[in-house]
Amino acid sequence: MKFTDLNLPEQVQRGIADTGFTDCTPIQEKTLPLALSGKDVAGQAQTGTGKTAAFLISLFTRLLKNPTGGETRNPRALILAPTRELVVQIEKDAQALGAHCGFVIQAIYGGVDYMKQRSALKEGADVVVGTPGRLIDYLKQKVYSLKEIEVLVIDEADRMFDMGFIADLRFILRRLPPFDKRQNLMFSATLNQRVMELAYEFMNVPEKVAVTPEQMTAERVEQVLYHVGRKEKFPLLLGLLRKEGMERTMIFVNTKREAEFLDERLNANDSPCRVISGDVEQRKRLRILEDFKNGKLPILIATDVASRGLHIDGVSHVINYDLPQDAEDYVHRIGRTARAGAEGKAISMADEDGAFHLEAIHEYIKDKIPVEWAEDDLFVHDFKRVKPKPKGQESRAKGPTHHGRKHPEGEKKAGEGEAKKRRRPRKKPAGEKPKPE
Repeated sequence: MKFTDLNLPEQVQRGIADTGFTDCTPIQEKTLPLALSGKDVAGQAQTGTGKTAAFLISLFTRLLKNPTGGETRNPRALILAPTRELVVQIEKDAQALGAHCGFVIQAIYGGVDYMKQRSALKEGADVVVGTPGRLIDYLKQKVYSLKEIEVLVIDEADRMFDMGFIADLRFILRRLPPFDKRQNLMFSATLNQRVMELAYEFMNVPEKVAVTPEQMTAERVEQVLYHVGRKEKFPLLLGLLRKEGMERTMIFVNTKREAEFLDERLNANDSPCRVISGDVEQRKRLRILEDFKNGKLPILIATDVASRGLHIDGVSHVINYDLPQDAEDYVHRIGRTARAGAEGKAISMADEDGAFHLEAIHEYIKDKIPVEWAEDDLFVHDFKRVKPKPKGQESRAKGPTHHGRKHPEGEKKAGEGEAKKRRRPRKKPAGEKPKPE
């Protein structure tokens, strides 16, 4: 099916043409006719299949067919997503697809200027894309109202449960107009029982749509697995980076500490990279992502905060330096490559700990990752070594300073210990009984 076959407003067709889309993806072909006819949709599709464009096209079409005449300053459409990165990506896609629709689109998420977002929301927005936490914050301050919402979109619904946002999500949904007075669209990588319970509670008899649920990973991703010892992982990683000629590579690890240590070692060995994790300040995180998208940064190290919602063209390789502890995260990690019909390669390393997660991953993807054995010449042993920082060193470095010298956390003020030493013990009055130990 082509987008021109659909009965879309001229403004929406122009936005689709500007982005270069011509043919519908399977999820778009199944959901768009239902959503454009006004039905509620609960869609299941793997990452990178175009579900964002599917709900944005439906949303813009509905708002254009029901003009308000500019009477309201409150949002008419609400898109909820679990992570900041996903919110930023959806807003970017919305600005591109809705460039000719004349709608004000506003992203609301934490980690950036609080008052700036508050003012923008108070001035008025037609479409709001946000994470639950900050949306609730502004809602309690009565900065905006949800009483005029015509379209609700919940993206990555399963991730809302995983990240503990379900209570916040229900708080927002209960303040919307009745479910039969609005259109509801929900997309998720898995439509499990708890996701469908949410759909039946807050949606109006949703049509359930699933695209290739039997194949969890993208078709064009070449997957390979290396069994390797913990001490051999970094020599193998360097060898792979040099052999494969990876122009734009994402490396996933399980912990922030491992990400920072890997970052130091790669930079010391002439492999420029940066780290994004949940603790990286939001503006810095966006700047790093922009450098990676523009090709200024060849390697991006990330924890699972970046495994969903990022659409970066041209990611040639994804490397699971640590195998994820959650099997579902494996699918989302490797989904950062081979997006929108492109091809890519996903390389995973299973060390002594990671091997325990393989069975769950194979069961989840309903397939086995092909195994390759690394030849000796693939390992790089003459690399520059970097000592890992002791645990807690960063927090001590951020402590208060005294005459230009940093004090460890909890350090006593100068002279305090000596003063205590000079104190004489109190003399006991005559006849006083000793206290029991």
